[in-house]
Amino acid sequence: MIRQVKDYLVILLKGIAMGAADVVPGVSGGTIAFISGIYEELIESIANLNFNVFKVWKNEGFKTAWTSINGSFLLALFSGIAISILSLAKLIKWLLHNEPILLWAFFFGLVLASILYIGKQIRSWSPKIIIAIIMTSLLSYYITLAEPFASPDSPYYLLFCGFIAIIAMILPGVSGAFILLILGAYETAINTVNNLVEGVATGNWDILKDALINFFLLGIGAIVGLKVFSKVLNWMFKHHKNLTLAILTGFMIGSLNKIWPWKNTLKTRINSEGLEVTVLDESILPSSYAGDSELVLAIVFIVIGFATILILETLGSKKANV
Repeated sequence: MIRQVKDYLVILLKGIAMGAADVVPGVSGGTIAFISGIYEELIESIANLNFNVFKVWKNEGFKTAWTSINGSFLLALFSGIAISILSLAKLIKWLLHNEPILLWAFFFGLVLASILYIGKQIRSWSPKIIIAIIMTSLLSYYITLAEPFASPDSPYYLLFCGFIAIIAMILPGVSGAFILLILGAYETAINTVNNLVEGVATGNWDILKDALINFFLLGIGAIVGLKVFSKVLNWMFKHHKNLTLAILTGFMIGSLNKIWPWKNTLKTRINSEGLEVTVLDESILPSSYAGDSELVLAIVFIVIGFATILILETLGSKKANV
């Protein structure tokens, strides 16, 4: 496929949308790729990334090697993702600390709409599909009740989190940020991005060093996870699409508990920065919330989040693949 500069600008914009989705615990970057028409190309391009490219480079030159991995497409897409993540991380961190109810309400609306969108892709319903949805819903729900089994400050745990979260880049429906949230490493990941930017901007080596270590650990975990799961999940999606979508739908249904806006803190810990952070909480009714429940505004933000996915779906269905 021969592309012009304007085509790569469109891909860059799609990457920015995917990056925004990956920062938000509720929308999958894979979902954005799916509804914007670049999902299959992304999967195939990822699958083609291997060490053989160096052999092609040596024997046939850089241009042939670059073309063999669809390098221009991946560069434009991942540049957009990086721009978006670096730009939005600071805003998300501020909202987490200052407007948590409204932020989680928005995320809740996003996930609700994503459940409907992914569920609609199931073309053939059977007892197996229904059982898969019920079982994964229950499993996902009980995962949200569990206390993280390790501290997100642990280097091995960060490797594991990066390894698991990258699945969101492969299949639509599962948000990488959401997986990090369930694993208790979401805020650590957001802080890592913010500290990376701050360390570069201010020349503060102490901040930059810690951020680079965390970024490196998450990145290595993600790369390993990408190579381990990409071919398997791609095969599942192509050969057992309905079952795979059912599993994703159930996972998202059960995980709604994790992003319910109104929580009661059950257990806290002191993180590496000396700040008290929540380890375990429980969902409660707005009427039982200790502070201002902001119920009306929260409902408004749930609707906004829900509408966001519907708008993206509508725009995606009207555009031809680039």
